[in-house]
Amino acid sequence: LNTEVPDFLQRLGIRGPAEVKSYAAAAQALILMAFVPASSWFASRVDRMKLIYGVTLFFAANILLFALTVGSGVQLMGVLFYVWVGFFSLSIIAQFWSYANDIYTKEAGNRIFPIIAIGMTAGTPVGAWIAEQMFSAGIHVNLMLYLAAGILLTTLAVYTIVNRGTERGTRKEEDSKVEAPMGKRSGFALVFASRYIMLIAGLMILLNLVNTTGEYILSRLVVSHAEAALAADPTFDTNAYIGAFYGNFFFWVNIVAVVFQAFLVSRLVKYLGLAGVLFALPLTSFAAYGIIAVGVTSLGLVRWLKTAENSTDYSVMNTARQLLWLPTTREEKYKAKQAVDSFFVRLGDLVSAVVVFVGTTMLALGVRGFALLNVGVVLLW
Repeated sequence: LNTEVPDFLQRLGIRGPAEVKSYAAAAQALILMAFVPASSWFASRVDRMKLIYGVTLFFAANILLFALTVGSGVQLMGVLFYVWVGFFSLSIIAQFWSYANDIYTKEAGNRIFPIIAIGMTAGTPVGAWIAEQMFSAGIHVNLMLYLAAGILLTTLAVYTIVNRGTERGTRKEEDSKVEAPMGKRSGFALVFASRYIMLIAGLMILLNLVNTTGEYILSRLVVSHAEAALAADPTFDTNAYIGAFYGNFFFWVNIVAVVFQAFLVSRLVKYLGLAGVLFALPLTSFAAYGIIAVGVTSLGLVRWLKTAENSTDYSVMNTARQLLWLPTTREEKYKAKQAVDSFFVRLGDLVSAVVVFVGTTMLALGVRGFALLNVGVVLLW
């Protein structure tokens, strides 16, 4: 979130880093419009393990390409990498949960998914800590990217071991065609053919519209605070301040998310069922943006309100999103889920980018205005 915006972006109406962050999500949605049909085409022609191998190798090759070009001086390389990470992180995780949904029954998934998700939630702060240690040790970014590609490739070994276990009779399917290629329909076609999946897609759009608009609110407050500090002290390093703020912010988001995942999610599923995990996040978001909308806009409080929202999203809501797919067919799990968890998620970000553009350039909305808008969207959610 660099505070310097290139002149050509400013001429397009992108005035600050908070806007850059919002509009980058729109670019991710456009890329996914091409990626989802390509992924569906590939899934129709291979069995599930070849699909997993192919997609993983594709993304590992992408990381290696960035490792080769990161020091090339290409303009806006950071923005390009941010856009790529946005659709990579969604697609590769969607693939993992498609496989998990495929090998567990609905009853087993309800019991096991909250436990599996502890590993995913815990991986985020551990990865961030490792990255911090590497930067502190002076390890070059290129080497870090090579290591990331290597870690991604090791997941293929884990998939292989797990799949061998399913072949010995532990998976839920009894038919002999479990490894056959899936049908010919695309992920988008499968979404629009099912009212249930269309509702899931709508849910993801609303969820990410609220969350991304909330990220803009926080970014705007952080940048404003940094600019005020710079005005008071010309030696103030705004980039270092913003970097430190977000480093600490995401550290606590991830820590709280791990605690929620370990001690709260399984109990919500056990005692309140799917409704318990589905309603936790919108109720949290409603409270957070309601407080901001009535005029409480101090950076310190907004930061902790957003921490509560993001932590609930990364733990409770993330588990709910996976549980929703247990009753679906295999083709829907691998194709429609990829479309919903990537494109429709980013479509919510794209709608948020439009909201930010209209709100900043035409309506001159402030922090309270955007928060009030979020309250309305949460009610629809």
